[in-house]
Amino acid sequence: MKKTVAFHTLGCKLNFAESSDLSRKFVENGYEPVDFKAIADVYVINTCTVTSLAEKKCRTAIRQAIKKNPNAKVAVVGCFSQVSPDEIAQIEGVDYVLGNADKHLLLDYLNGHAQSLSEVETFVPSYSSDDRTRTFLKIQDGCDYFCTYCAIPNARGRNRNDSIKNTVKLVEKIAKTNTKEIVLTGVNIGEFGKSTNETFFELIQTLDQIQGIERFRISSIEPNLITDEIIDFTANSRAFLPHFHIPLQSGSNKILQLMKRRYSRELFAERLQKIKEKMPHAFVAVDVIVGFPGESDTDFEDTFQFIESLPLAFLHVFPYSERPNTAAKDFSEKVSPDLKKQRSDRLHLLSEKKYVEFCKNHRLNPSKVLWEADNHDGWMHGFTENYIRIRKPFDQKSVNQIEFFYSK
Repeated sequence: MKKTVAFHTLGCKLNFAESSDLSRKFVENGYEPVDFKAIADVYVINTCTVTSLAEKKCRTAIRQAIKKNPNAKVAVVGCFSQVSPDEIAQIEGVDYVLGNADKHLLLDYLNGHAQSLSEVETFVPSYSSDDRTRTFLKIQDGCDYFCTYCAIPNARGRNRNDSIKNTVKLVEKIAKTNTKEIVLTGVNIGEFGKSTNETFFELIQTLDQIQGIERFRISSIEPNLITDEIIDFTANSRAFLPHFHIPLQSGSNKILQLMKRRYSRELFAERLQKIKEKMPHAFVAVDVIVGFPGESDTDFEDTFQFIESLPLAFLHVFPYSERPNTAAKDFSEKVSPDLKKQRSDRLHLLSEKKYVEFCKNHRLNPSKVLWEADNHDGWMHGFTENYIRIRKPFDQKSVNQIEFFYSK
């Protein structure tokens, strides 16, 4: 009988790509994947440390695995393991604690012949694969920015990537799986190429020429790294879609400086204006942190009014979460949890308003939709080029097909 393995992944698309890569390795070595709620021989929890809530979810998943099968091997890997290995190792029932440096070697640890890496310094390519129609491709890892609120440089190490040549080989491999869409992921993908004397712009130019992949999306890119040439290229490319995810974090220049972000709100607005001039139908989502230490009522109102004035489609709102080994942890003028919630609620409502308005303005346009395989009570869903979610009665013939869709 085959041994079974169950994965539970928290956090970003990068983690999901790496979990999928690990899962494929387990299958190649004779394991059968099962649901995390099932009884398994091995449980793998790929963790996140972006917020205290993410770490709480990690601990909950660990307890669930141990309770489901006390005799199972439990491996806790990823960012939380990287920054707090001793805390996790003290949890009774956890067998392996592997950071980002060596989580890809988990099978070697299970087989008893792995050597731990002391630092996160190598780049390990990975991509997700499941029954959906898109793949998350890891093109870059680590970050050199060290923003005052962020623990990711400590968890993921310094900026690094593979060469364009090797990345192309991996995309060509993915193309043979009948995948229609690839989402480029990483910690700071705009910095791609610094470790190989190449550029992100050169990468996307090259990927656009690969036959077999009909769509590419750029998952998240810093405002200061969205150049005119990237915007112009996206507007006229064969396969790169009018969809951007840009971390704003605050609309107050005072708070941006405290965060040690590398742009002003004026630069952000200028980059967004450029995108909208070239691609009026582009979907642009932003990340926003509320309740950063020192954020006064006036600072928040500046942020709210600034965002309200922008042609955005969606907001990802995060209450500030104090992270160990970050500069902001020692900042004074803390914002109370109640005030963080009030500010978060206001921005969530603004996000809903902007998303409804965006869909209303663009949904009636004829669009190409990539249909997914999930069947929800007789309905199937897909996404337009500019990331509007569409549904229609389920039709098996449409699964993983790109079709014109006309809203009524």
